[in-house]
Amino acid sequence: MLGSRLGKNAANYTLMGIILALLSLFLLYPIYLTLRGAFYADTASRSGFTLDHLKLVFQDPATSQGILNSLSVALGTTFLAILIALPLALLSTRFAFPGKKALNALILIPLILPPFVGAIGVKMMLGHEGALNALLGTQWDILGNAKYLGVITVQALSLYPIIFLNATAALANLDPALDEAATNLGAGFFKRFFSITLPLIRPGLFAGGTIVFIWSFTELGTPLIFEYRAVTPVQIFEGLKEVESSPRPYALTLVMLTFAVTIYLLGKQIFGGRAHAMQAKASRASSEEKLPLLPGLAATFLFFTVITLALLPHLGVILNSVSATGAWYQSVLPSRYTTDHFQQALTHPDSFSAITNSLKLAAAAVVIDLALGILVGYLIVRTNIKGRALLDALCMLPLAVPGLVLAFGYVAMSLSWPLGKGDPLDGLVSIVGSTPNPIPLLIIAYAVRRLPYIVRATVAGLEQTSGQMEEAAMNLGASRLTAVRRIIIPLIAANLIAGALLAFSFAMLEVSDSLMLAQQPQHYPITKAIFSFTNRLGDGNNIAAAMGVWGMALLTITLVGASVFMGKRLGAIFRV
Repeated sequence: MLGSRLGKNAANYTLMGIILALLSLFLLYPIYLTLRGAFYADTASRSGFTLDHLKLVFQDPATSQGILNSLSVALGTTFLAILIALPLALLSTRFAFPGKKALNALILIPLILPPFVGAIGVKMMLGHEGALNALLGTQWDILGNAKYLGVITVQALSLYPIIFLNATAALANLDPALDEAATNLGAGFFKRFFSITLPLIRPGLFAGGTIVFIWSFTELGTPLIFEYRAVTPVQIFEGLKEVESSPRPYALTLVMLTFAVTIYLLGKQIFGGRAHAMQAKASRASSEEKLPLLPGLAATFLFFTVITLALLPHLGVILNSVSATGAWYQSVLPSRYTTDHFQQALTHPDSFSAITNSLKLAAAAVVIDLALGILVGYLIVRTNIKGRALLDALCMLPLAVPGLVLAFGYVAMSLSWPLGKGDPLDGLVSIVGSTPNPIPLLIIAYAVRRLPYIVRATVAGLEQTSGQMEEAAMNLGASRLTAVRRIIIPLIAANLIAGALLAFSFAMLEVSDSLMLAQQPQHYPITKAIFSFTNRLGDGNNIAAAMGVWGMALLTITLVGASVFMGKRLGAIFRV
């Protein structure tokens, strides 16, 4: 018995060691290369040590202003997203009102469109020659004079569902008896909210707000579409062409990573805390108060208004995709319509290869994530080995580390031993140069970035599944691998499917990795092709919009599928 237990622990430790080694190589090592590159005295020869490059980031007015602008964008986006999501979450969890079920589903619609694709639609509607000016007969240059507001508005309307999911999950776990006791003592709504509800749901808000903050702080696509270039992510992207000779992009990336991690840790210390255990929630948390007719209609109207505003970027993308080339100019709606752009989005050599590239890359990444996610989830939930907390933290790290930092780290990785010039694997994987081959790193980048979704989905499934059946099968002679394959995986299949759907769809529409790592048209994923088409004269914007609509359709199907399989537990996937 003792020998069997020791053998099992040895196998578990071996498995954990292999997974930690992989995470160290493809997660920690790229980050390390970025950090190290910022301190080289001579970037070309990779020698020496200096702090001058970091000093120059803050001494240069352009880069220092870019950092301030990025922080401002992240804070503005997060604050606006919370302002939108929190009232909706309170209404959704506490009250019953007309159309609630349908509105709860529709409120998640913004997740089906990456912010930077939505920015294409917003430009067509709010631009100088756009639909709003045509409707009002004005000449407002809204996006020219208020690019910052345009960026944070588009990002907040796209990302608030992440906070909504976390807030509703946190509110659903509260014991209504606390609120009722405060009411009986004479506390009003606002007193109860700020004294009881908000402190108790703070960890949930922090979980969602952290993802929104880091996402918007490092968002590359939306500022590029709005031509808001005075932000750090765009400055890093534009510095990619000098990555082999200049330390500036390394230093900028290090500064961005430091700010992101520091603010995350400060927020976790100040606002995170631990969730409060609710003893009586099981029997009472599901109770809802039915609103009277007028307040109920007001709640419905609030949901409807937010959904309508959130759908404006989607509407702009759809209208642009069906507009004939040049037919949506100084008019409220396109003057002529066509479906040719959808056909071109599927048949044009650049767009078709981009779609097939994304399908292959995302599928390969999901296969890797499923294999790793099941193993990691099993080690975390079903074993008591030491180091599980470290393994869990490393798997969640991609949610806290900016995607742009990881992407830049993979660029640095392609220049280092053994992949650099003259090294043993030179040419096997490369990002820059005349004949790059970014495919392996794109697959790895997608897999690392989306691994948290599979891990969280697996852990959630295993925590709700008893291990007794697995132990019974092993007592009857089944191997652990057989027990996992025949019992555990079928029992948590719904969670695995939900996590895989989300991982696949978000990998398909990944922005930072695609824009940074794919430099040649034959390697473009769909998001890089969309960006490329927006810079093409004539029908470029229309084809980009049509590709965006195909992406919207994909994400719609996957999110609906994930919601069907996981229900209210879907919010658990979007947590740091």
